[in-house]
Amino acid sequence: MPDIPCFRSVLPLVFMMGICAHTPVAVAEPALMPQPRTYHLQSGVAPLTGGVAVEWQGMRSALLDQAVARFTQRLAALSGRDLAPGGRPGLTLRIHCLAPDADMLSIHMREHYRLRTDAQGATLEADGPAGVLRGLATLLQLVERQEAGPVLDAAEIDDSPRFAWRGLLVDVSRHFMSLAALERQLDMMELTKLNVLHLHLSDGQGFRVESRLYPRLQQVASHGQYYTQQQVRGLVAYAARRGIRIVPEFDTPGHSYALLLAYPQYAAQPVAAPMDPKRVVRAAIDPTSPQARDFIAGLYHEMAGLFPDAYFHVGGDEVRPDEWTGNSRINAWMQQHGYTTATLQAMYTQRVHDMLARDGRIMMGWDELLDAPIPASIVIESWRGSRYTAAATQAGHPVVVSSGYYLDLLLPAAEHYRVDPLDPQGNGLPPDQVAQAHAPFLEPFALDPAARMTPVQDARVMGAEAALWTEIVTEEMLDNRLWPRAAALAERFWSSASVRDAASLATRLPVVQAELELLGNRATADRARMMARLAPDDVTPLATLLSVTSPVRNYAHNHVFGPSRVVPTADPRPLDRAADIAATDNTQAAVFYRDVLSCLAGHKDLAASLRARLENWRDNDARLRLLAQRDPSVAEVLPASALLARLAQAGLDAMNTPATAWREQAEAALATARGQFAASASMLAVRTSPQPAGDLLPDITPGIMALVQAARSSDSVVRQGAGIR
Repeated sequence: MPDIPCFRSVLPLVFMMGICAHTPVAVAEPALMPQPRTYHLQSGVAPLTGGVAVEWQGMRSALLDQAVARFTQRLAALSGRDLAPGGRPGLTLRIHCLAPDADMLSIHMREHYRLRTDAQGATLEADGPAGVLRGLATLLQLVERQEAGPVLDAAEIDDSPRFAWRGLLVDVSRHFMSLAALERQLDMMELTKLNVLHLHLSDGQGFRVESRLYPRLQQVASHGQYYTQQQVRGLVAYAARRGIRIVPEFDTPGHSYALLLAYPQYAAQPVAAPMDPKRVVRAAIDPTSPQARDFIAGLYHEMAGLFPDAYFHVGGDEVRPDEWTGNSRINAWMQQHGYTTATLQAMYTQRVHDMLARDGRIMMGWDELLDAPIPASIVIESWRGSRYTAAATQAGHPVVVSSGYYLDLLLPAAEHYRVDPLDPQGNGLPPDQVAQAHAPFLEPFALDPAARMTPVQDARVMGAEAALWTEIVTEEMLDNRLWPRAAALAERFWSSASVRDAASLATRLPVVQAELELLGNRATADRARMMARLAPDDVTPLATLLSVTSPVRNYAHNHVFGPSRVVPTADPRPLDRAADIAATDNTQAAVFYRDVLSCLAGHKDLAASLRARLENWRDNDARLRLLAQRDPSVAEVLPASALLARLAQAGLDAMNTPATAWREQAEAALATARGQFAASASMLAVRTSPQPAGDLLPDITPGIMALVQAARSSDSVVRQGAGIR
């Protein structure tokens, strides 16, 4: 019997199933991300055979000289050639910076640039220094390694960002991140044109900046891990050299357990060491206390002096009303003055707004601030759904959108990528669910009519941020959890709203990630080190499993609610399991799916390679079981390994035998896999469904589904042709 899945006649069935909706397709090199506003690939290339000679026109500064030095080092890493200045003449780079830009490192900085590359070299013209930085990042993505050596592809580009605020939030309170780790992220941000690092510097788990005014913050609240004021200034300068602003967040009046552990006299309810896992998310400042007010005023004034950016984030989210109403003195004060908990927080917000205004800072906070009237100048960060973006912009507030972009949900890049900051999508969580986990939506992409906005409201959206909360992210996991998904969102925030082709994203994303890893990203290296610790005897079987599986989604892996809930303890669990290592986007699984569809379209030459991969995944289960006898720490992934083997066998059977001989086993394996994906498909599903053992999902499932469905259809055609019913 011939290779049924490769029959061209069964391809329409695959299309009817919707399987080809996200099929990777070939795109012209190079893989630019973010995609420029206008881009025309030209014929010809510029060989990279020697040093970089820079010709300057217009403005030149130390910042630009440093940028060119970084560019030269990165170009050498990407090309595999020594391109140091002063060497043999090679690439000529002509830079024309039109003006110094008085708005540099502000929301209004000029990032527009024009870039032309041809056989004579590269010409970069920019409106200001930031435009030069953005143009150099694009120039690096034009490097192509050909058989004869590295070259720059010829192109003409005219580019500028769609949104002025293109941020990345990193939570350093739940898990502290070293300066080296943050500097590495700033390098990746420069390469992908993100321009705001939002640091969440205080929360229940820790306060992370040295205070000379209130030293118990580093002595007690930091648990020994904090940034000195000198280090903060150095980090701000490091970011500035890359055209990136740092916006600090010191979250009050809620999320203040660590702060109040150091200064308990300002707490609405008692706090005490050791850390109480039930209280860590609840503790709030007493907003009726004049002493607490003066404490916050002094703290914010000191912190504003360390971070020169115009914007200062004060949090304001998830304040538990019973923190205040449960205090008899605060409750009596509220009744005496006619306050509800919402208006009490609004009073606190107004006071903080006035404090920051005296320091020349613009206040920023989460969308809970909208629960009572506040000054329209406060920037609202909407995280609970786009209806909050609509409500904030309707009230006249500038807005930064993070709803849809929470990377700790562990969704694949494509799921975040298809959400636009101005889309009327996303439903807000009820308060009781908000309290249990950071989650901007229940059903993330459902249409929300209440979120539709007018053009005037759209104009108030300054931009968006990808957010990574680190309850279950250590420094060793940071690069893997941020990249390459942050690169996909960098494109969402920079490029036109019409740039939404998931197939193009799937093709370019692995290329961009490979380039980032050549330039310092540690995602693959850190994953390899974690796997080697988990399976020191032989890492290959575990690596094979993790190359085609991903972690469960929508906070299922946090285990904070639902049938898989784990009771929190004062000492959080170690983050060293297989699902902690697994990536959300696996290139091998994506390529397998692409090749399956190509085979179904008639490319029979792929069949042998598909069989080899399926046999490897099937046989890997036996190897992993032998490994588990020596390394028991991998035993929890054996059910995931067994399912992978069953799915692989189903794929092999679909390619090799008549459908009647194996259909029942294949359908059972696929039903199990679909059920596992469904169990964490939304926050609601996580609340009601047990999760698979090991918290791993089999990413080859779409490819196996395509093979099985195609074989079933082909068998049906054969049976009908033979008169069999």
